This record gives sequence, structure tokens and C-alpha cells, in this order.
Amino acid sequence: MRAFTGMHPSLILLFISFSFSIAIRDTVTPNNPLPDNETLISSDGSFSLGFFRPSSISSNLYLGLWYSNITPKTIVWVANRKDPVINSTAVLSISTNGNLLITNQSSTIIWSSGVTNVTNPVAQLLDTGNLVVRSDDDGQSYAWQGFDHPTDTLIAGMKLGVDFTKGLNRTLTAWTSSTDPSPSQYYVMMDIRGSPELVIGEGSEKMWRSGPWNGEGYSGIPETLTYSGFNFNFTNNKQEITYSFTTNQSLVSRVTVNASGIVQRWLLVDSSGLWNLMWYTPSDQCDFSPPCGPYATCNPNNSPKCDCIQGFKPKSPDKWVFRDATDGCVRKTPLDCKNGTDGFLTVPKTKLADTWNVTVDTSLSLVECKAKCLNTCACNAYAPSDVRNGGSGCIIWTSELTDLRVFVSDAYGQDLYVRMTAADLGSSSSTNSRKSNSHKWLIIIIVLALLILILACIGGLLRRRRKRRQTRGVLAVTTSFHDRSNRRVDNLELSGGNDLELPLLDLGTVQSATDHFSNANKLGEGGFGPVYKGRLRNGQEIAVKRLSKSSVQGLVEFKNEVMLIAKLQHRNLVRLLGCCIEGEERILVYEYMPNKSLDFFLFGKSKDQVLEWPTRFKIIMGIARGLLYLHQDSRLRVIHRDLKASNILLDEEMNPKISDFGMARIFGGDEAEGNTRKIVGTYGYMSPEYAMHGVFSQKSDVFSFGVLVLEIITGKKNRGLYLADRHTNLLDRVWSSWKEGNSLQVVDESIKSSYDMNEVIRCINVGLLCVQNHTEDRPLMASVVLMLSGDSVLSTYPKEPGVPLRRVPHQSESSSSKQDTSSTNEMSMTLFEGR
Repeated sequence: MRAFTGMHPSLILLFISFSFSIAIRDTVTPNNPLPDNETLISSDGSFSLGFFRPSSISSNLYLGLWYSNITPKTIVWVANRKDPVINSTAVLSISTNGNLLITNQSSTIIWSSGVTNVTNPVAQLLDTGNLVVRSDDDGQSYAWQGFDHPTDTLIAGMKLGVDFTKGLNRTLTAWTSSTDPSPSQYYVMMDIRGSPELVIGEGSEKMWRSGPWNGEGYSGIPETLTYSGFNFNFTNNKQEITYSFTTNQSLVSRVTVNASGIVQRWLLVDSSGLWNLMWYTPSDQCDFSPPCGPYATCNPNNSPKCDCIQGFKPKSPDKWVFRDATDGCVRKTPLDCKNGTDGFLTVPKTKLADTWNVTVDTSLSLVECKAKCLNTCACNAYAPSDVRNGGSGCIIWTSELTDLRVFVSDAYGQDLYVRMTAADLGSSSSTNSRKSNSHKWLIIIIVLALLILILACIGGLLRRRRKRRQTRGVLAVTTSFHDRSNRRVDNLELSGGNDLELPLLDLGTVQSATDHFSNANKLGEGGFGPVYKGRLRNGQEIAVKRLSKSSVQGLVEFKNEVMLIAKLQHRNLVRLLGCCIEGEERILVYEYMPNKSLDFFLFGKSKDQVLEWPTRFKIIMGIARGLLYLHQDSRLRVIHRDLKASNILLDEEMNPKISDFGMARIFGGDEAEGNTRKIVGTYGYMSPEYAMHGVFSQKSDVFSFGVLVLEIITGKKNRGLYLADRHTNLLDRVWSSWKEGNSLQVVDESIKSSYDMNEVIRCINVGLLCVQNHTEDRPLMASVVLMLSGDSVLSTYPKEPGVPLRRVPHQSESSSSKQDTSSTNEMSMTLFEGR
């Protein structure tokens, strides 16, 4: 204030007004650049543009765009994502011919827009969030605009797709990580081949597609039809093929592709920075492209998820029986184009098959489209290109139908008309229906119907007898087994029918595959019994779990695993291929995991094979997604109850697969938690409320997941010996380091040269949130996935972890244990019964 002493009040006001006009502006001119300590603000105050650092410890400066009134910053656009300003100040300027430039303190050009033909240029931040370069004499046409070069976010008014006049393909590309805006391998783009659709890609691989635009929305994103306050726009003409959206003024929404390749739509709840996740994809097993192979439909609510279209059969029956549907299906009967007897099967509620190689004619009616397909011998199916007003336009498939899924809701999807022979449609054509002798044909039809009925009855009786023989073998053994409290095990019939939904293998096949359970093929032994590697006659490698008579688990757990995992399918769950219940044998057959289990890498004796941090983070994310599927996205709500490192198997690409569902429980729709007198689980992974009181819920699994995360980061086992010295426990050691601000000290020494510091800190934070003592403090897995992927702000400080006191059972209490040879000092057991 001393500087204003003696100044006239009007001069003071003029000085303040002049300073304010400098501080708040929306333009950059050749004479007024933007240094890194200032920001542009759009005239309505919605958006800000300036330089930012992606983390508090980063030395890199980027020019970015964010929402002005939302804390913390939500970056929606970055100019120089490939070329940061490193260890220097930065300036955004515009040359006299219109070229936008980012320079460092040495005046070295770090980034430029490449525009050089503008007179009297000015760069302006519009109210839409679009940074444009225009002539000061022309406020309508833009020589360059930021909206033509999106990064990882699509905001209202921004277009995604191809502009033929400008030669642009506007694509969203994910950040490499939450602290690195550089482009990753994941992207969202418009595939303009055939009938245009949006795709998510990873490098050269297509991970997901939206299905074609059908006049109302994309056929594979039917949820958009339920949104209120949104307008979705699709333009397909000679100038452009683009997608965009707008909202009413009360809504703020954005679409992002994150560092894990997940596309998400967000809706702002309030200015505190709380965003609601409205939609994301890939979200289920049918979203990944293609899930089932040609001429097979995918339904995530069915088990198995893949099913041949009527009139088709599995191309590779041997693979199909083990739920490998990648080869798809083939026609039972070849099409009969020459005689004109083919018809069409209506497949309702579909996300249309891949349209990259279709032909589209929007001028045809649906009737004309059908006729065109019948007159084209190569035509396999047709569908309307616009579903409004009963359907119009014509899409024709002359190649195989791939990546076809069906929806459960009647409000979702559209009809697909698949060409079929009259025999496979179940009815003859109109030509063949003209009979010269109606009485003769009527008699033949009646006789055939009776024969079919008789044969069906005989087949049903034979199948029932076969099932009874299998069941008698199971029940005979069942009566000789007792559970650990000496109560009889009742109602353990495995039907082999709808309940089982799983191939029953004969013992000879399993013995042959494992060389009669030879020690040379033995992979290890757990609470269930020994596990063997095997190879089927078709060359497929398998893992065989054989129930041991001395096993601490029994028929209850065997049936539980069969009934549960047969109905669950997810890329991060181990796949159960079949089972054997012949004689006294109880055998489970799984897909073979060549990289064994996670504990082999974390706690193995030699630890020769070091898990680098990117692999560890991929494993953490995979386990989180698998657990989210169990808790929320599967058709059953499942609590695993024995999540631990030895139950996380790793495939050839080190993708994690959750295994061992013998102790899992199914929850009903309204159930929040369960209670048991028989505590089963593993020391070190059990939550306090479960270990001490027998109360289990989704939050019990969350606790176990948190322990796993901290074990993966530290490479140390949580021994679970909760005695006098609590600091011998891993959770307490990590918690103490976190409180002291030295959390990185606990990171495994073997990866300290490879990890992303901010990513590790985020994971430690999430791990500690998951192992908090009180269930209400722990997050649900949906929040965990968002926090780990960097799409949710970690604003909650973790509280002290839960550390239950270990109870030593009295002799009168039933207690049994079995050392798990796959993991030192790890025991899955019944801790106590009764309270």
C-alpha cells in the first residue's frame, strides 16, 4: 500500500483496473504473450488455459486447458504433450504470421502450431474451451483450433472423427500415466470403413467397437438413449464423418480414455471436483472384440457366454466344449441361392456384427434391402441403417458375422436378419409348400412327428439314466464324507445339467493327460490337494486339481467351486474347463497358467525373476478388475473370502487370474454382509471383523486386496502374527512409514530403478485405504479401480489399519490347518467354530 501513498484516488482506481485487465484476458497477440505464471480465462469464466506441471515433483511444463471453477484441476487438453519444457520457464506467443509457439527461457522453440498465413493474428480461448487462431479482422473463421487436435478428452462441442476437407483424423489418445501426458498405446478413433463406428485400439489391435450409428445412437452403446439433457450428433457426408455431443447449460460432461484403455463418460456433480461415472467400456466380457468368433453371439449373462446362431454349429467342437469359442460357428446347411428357398432368421436386441466390410445404401427401404440380400448370393445378413420409424436404409454383410452380441433388455439393441436355409429355419419355402397330394403329405408329417417324439423320449430316458449313474457315484461317496464339525454333508448332488453348466470328464482322460498323476507333472499342493500339469489329446495344456482324502477342504468346497466358477467368466478369473466326479475322485480341470502364482515371484526362495513395476501395476489392476466383476458386474454377487498371493495365477503375458473359489459365498441382491460360525481363510489376509466375529462382506475382500497390494509393492509377506509386537506386521510397517512421510522406503529393493514414483504412492495410499480397521472406511472395488487408474482424486487420508488379535483355539474347538507348499508359512484353515 506504501506505493499508492500520495496518489489521487482516481489514479489508484485506473491502476487497479489496468492491472485487472492484464491479469484476466482470453487472448494472446504478437505484442502480448502468455508467460508460465499467467493464464487465459474464457470470457464466461468456464475454461482456463496456461502452463501446468502434472505432479508436484515434476520439472516438466505443459500448456494445458482445464475447467476454471473446478478444484483440483481437471486437464482436458494439452498442446505440447510430446514435447514438455524441461527445467525451464516457458512462454506461449504468436508470431506476426499466426504461428503459435511455446519457447523456453533460451527462446528455443519447443512446440508450434505450424500456421503461417494469418494477417493481424490473435489467439483466443473461446467459451467452449477451444483455443483458436484467427485474424483480428475476422472473428468467424479459424486458421487453427485446439479442437482439431484432441488429447485424451472429448468435451461438449468437440468432434471425434475424420474431416476430409482438412485431412484430419481427430483421435483421443490416453496419457501414458496420471503424471505423464505423453501419448500411450491406447486410443479412440473413428473407423470409417463400411458403416463407420468408434473403436478403442491398443497399438494395431482393436479392443472394442461401438457398433454403427443407427439414427438414434451407436448400436453398441444403447445407454445413451436414457440420458437426459444430452444431444448426440453423428455426421456422415463427403466433408466429414464425425461424432460429437452437447449438453444443456446445467450439465458439464466429458469423455476420456485412461491409461488402462478404458473409455469413460463423466458428469460433474459439483464444483468440488466430484465427477460421477455415468458409463465406461469395455465393461464386461462381451465388450472385448471379438469375444466369440464368427456366427456366434455373446451374452455376458449366459454361461457359457458364447452361443451359435440358430442354424449354425461350433466349427471346433473339441475347443467349444472347453469354452474356447474363438473359431466360432459354421452353417449346418449351405445356402441355396439358386433355387430361391432361403429365408431370414431375426436375431433381436443385438449390437450389430462388425461393419468394417459391409456395404451401405441409405436410399433403400427395409423391404428393398431384404430383396437385395436375397438376390446377392454372397449376402449373409442385412439390417436397417436407421432404426427410426420402423427402419430404413440397408446394411449388407457379404463376409462372416463377427463380434456379435445380444442385450438382455428389450429396450437395447436392434434386429439383425441372418440369411438361412429353409431347413435351418424350421419351415419350408412357399414354393415347396404347394403340395400335389395334401393327404399324402399330411400322413407323412404325422408319422414323422410321432417318430421324432418317440426318439426324443428315448433320448431323454437315456440321458436321465446316464445322469443317475453319475449321481449315484457322487452320492455313494458323499455319504462317506463328513465336514470338520462332524455334521453330515447333505444335498451335494452334482446334476451335470443346468446347475453344473460344465463338461464332465472321464477319469481315463484325466489320467492320460497327467501321465497317471505322475510326480513329474506335479505343480504343487494346496488346501484342496495336489495340482498337476496335463496335456489333452488335442494339445491343450491344463492344470488338474485332485481332491485329497486328507484335504482340509471337502465336498462342500468342491461343489462350491464347481457351481460358482462355472457361472463366472472374466479375463481376470481363472477358467474352469471341466470336472471329474467318477468313483471316489473329485477333480477340477483348469486352463494352465505357465507363470505359476504370484507368490512364486514375490516370496519365492530365489526371486531370480524380478517383477518390474509396470508388471506389478498391471497385476494390481487386473486383480482389482476381477474382484470388481465378482462384487458388482457378474450375474452373481460373489465374496471370494480367500484372496491371497498364492490364489493369483499368472498367464504367459503375466496377466493375473483369481483362482480357488472353494470358500466363496454368493450374496443375494439385498444382502450387504454374512455371518458364519466357521471361520475359513488365511492368516494375514483376513479382515478384523471376519477373523474375530465371523462377519464377512465385500469389504472383507477389499481388506484382502489391500494386503495383496502392499505385498506386491514391498515384496514382503504379511505374516499375520498379531502378537505383542505389532510392528512385525507388514501393514503396521507400511502405515508407520506413510505417517512419517517416508512411504517409498518400503518399496521392494529389486524394483527401485523401474517404478513410477507417483503411481507407487497412489497404490500405497489405496492399499492403506483398503486395510482400514472399520468396514465403513474402506472403499468399494468400483472406487478402488477408479483411484488406481488415476480417474478419481485420492482426497481421503487413510486411517490406522485393522489388526485382529489371533485367537488360539481351545482343544474343544475344531481347528485344522494345512501347510500350503506354494507359499511359505501361509495357511488356509478353519480358525474356530462357535463364539
